[in-house]
Formats: sequence, structure tokens, C-alpha cells
Amino acid sequence: MATDKSPAGPDQSDSVQFIDADAVRSFVGSVFAACGLSEDDAGTCADGLVEADLRGVWSHGVARVPMYVERLVNGVAKAAPDIRVERVAPAAALVDGDDGLGLVVAPRAMDEAITIAQEAGVGLAGVRNSGHFGMAAVYAKQAVAADCLGFVHTNASAALPPWGGARALLGTNPFAFSAPTGDGAPFLIDMAMSNVARGKLKFAAQRGEAIPEGLALDKDGQPTTDGAAAFEGVVLPFGGVKGAALSWMNDVLGGVFTGAAYGGDVANPFTGLDRPQNVGHVMIAMRADLFMPLADFEERMTDLAQRAKGLPKAEGFESILAPGEPEELKAAHNRARGIPLTADVRAALQDVGVATGVDCLFGETV
Repeated sequence: MATDKSPAGPDQSDSVQFIDADAVRSFVGSVFAACGLSEDDAGTCADGLVEADLRGVWSHGVARVPMYVERLVNGVAKAAPDIRVERVAPAAALVDGDDGLGLVVAPRAMDEAITIAQEAGVGLAGVRNSGHFGMAAVYAKQAVAADCLGFVHTNASAALPPWGGARALLGTNPFAFSAPTGDGAPFLIDMAMSNVARGKLKFAAQRGEAIPEGLALDKDGQPTTDGAAAFEGVVLPFGGVKGAALSWMNDVLGGVFTGAAYGGDVANPFTGLDRPQNVGHVMIAMRADLFMPLADFEERMTDLAQRAKGLPKAEGFESILAPGEPEELKAAHNRARGIPLTADVRAALQDVGVATGVDCLFGETV
């Protein structure tokens, strides 16, 4: 059976507590509002981060709140950006995020892509002057909610080398794709171009945990199992040269194409507190009923899934799941039991709450 080589998640920690998702959402939204975001934007940020934790993508969940707050406090991310949208072609718009949080800029861009798609069948939004936007699946799901197929591309701060290199130049540069299915669970791919999300190395370092072999090199280009050394070094691309090439592609799309930073110039969200990030994204929406009625498209998606799931199972596998299905199952589980938060994350959130004057009740279990 295939195994996950990622660092252990919060479920495996002795210090984990399960916290009601609505309580976490309310707290996080209040923190962002206290930092100057509008009520709507604060809620959007909280929704995206909590959604990541619900889906088990803990590296991009509420553990990131202190990082976003630090960028706001240092003035390298704007709480109230003047997001500008320019229609540059009948089916394309350029979105200037004015150094707002990516959690605010990215959904605005996907909204624009969807609006254009409803007019032209296909809509594209290029984004510059944005920031780290959390989990890419959030924006892919946004497209599905509008009966569209969605593509999400972004670049990021330097984390992995081009193939053959020993120093970081490209970001983990995630990509997401989504399509409606008619049964409520979208077909959804969301993956970084690295063997592991870089945030997982950061939090492994924070907890003093070792990481599996084969995920990263230290700053001297040597293999390492030390989370801190890995975070200061480079992560390795998934699939060798293929992952490295796809990361390069996403730097072309997110950075070169849009006018955003590229080639190692995107500021690190944790340590680059002297300047805005200038992350670039590309959002694409395509109407699912472009070539046939929506019901027919969804029927064909269901048929494809049934064909896949009806195949004989490989040794060690009990079921065949469609992309996005494991995360949907995890989300349903976490809605019922609460979001798993480890002691270090709860403490960091408590500190942010104290600093922003927001009461935090994360010591309570569900």
C-alpha cells in the first residue's frame, strides 16, 4: 500500500485537542478584524483557513494565522487593499492585489474569472501583488460552486531547486483543478510541486520533530531529516525532473506572465518581513455546460468515477477514491469531532489573541 512520507500530522500528536470548527472560525475571523480587515474579508480569511484544517491540510490551516498577522503588523501586507481589476481582453482580466493578503485577493480573482466565464464560456484572471493564499483547493471549489471547472496556479517563495540544482530558486508552486460531479463532492486535485508542503517542514521544526528521508536537503545541499535544517534548505520536487518542470511552469504562469515576482524574488511569508511578497496567481474558470447540458456533463463524470471504482483493487487497498474524496471524508469527520490542534498551535493562537485583544478559548475540548 502507498504510504505518506509527510511529517506526522496533528492527529498523531499526544498534545492534540479537537476544537469545534465554528469556534475556531469565529476566533480567527475576530483576529483578522482586529488587524483592520473588513468583516467580510476577515470572514473570508477565516473560512479558507478553517476549510484547510477540516480537509486535513493542516500545513495551510489556522497554524498560519500568526504568520499572516505578523505581515499585517509589519505593514508588508495591507489590511484594506485597493484591489484593482482591469479587463485586458474579452475573456481575461488583470487583478492587482495591492499587497493584500492572498486569502482576500485570490477569491476576488476567481470571482472575476467566473464572471467572465459566465459571459464568454471561459474566463482567466491573472494576479500580481498578492500574497500567500493558503490552500489552493479553496479557489478550485469556488469554481465548482458556480458550475465551472477551475484551474488554480500560483508561484511562491524560493523553496526547491530546478532539476540538477542544489539551491532553492522556485517555489513549491501548487496547482489545483476541480470539476463538478453532481453528487456534492467535487473532483478536486490540489498539490504542491514538492514532495511535501514546505509549511509541514516549518511546523516539524517548530515541534522539534524529525522528518522522513528523501524530502529535503539542508542549506549545504546534503540530505537531512531535521525539520529546521530542511526549512532553511531546499525541499525536493515530487517525481524528480517532472515536479521540478511543473514548478518552473507555475513560476512562468504565476510570476512571469502576470507581472508578479518570479525566479526566487517572491518574499518568504515567514522571514521576508521587509517587503511585500508580490505573489502571482492565475485563475481559470470554464463553464461545465460549455459543450453539453450540465446534467450530461455530471452524468459523464459519475460514469467515469464508477468505472474507476469498479476496477479490481491493488494489494493493500480497500477502495479506490476519486481525487478530492479523501479530503471530503476527512472534512466530514472533522466537522463532527472538531479540528485537531496541537499544543504549539493552540499556544501560538492564544498569543495572537492576547496581542489583538481577542478572547481565546482553545483550552477547551469538544
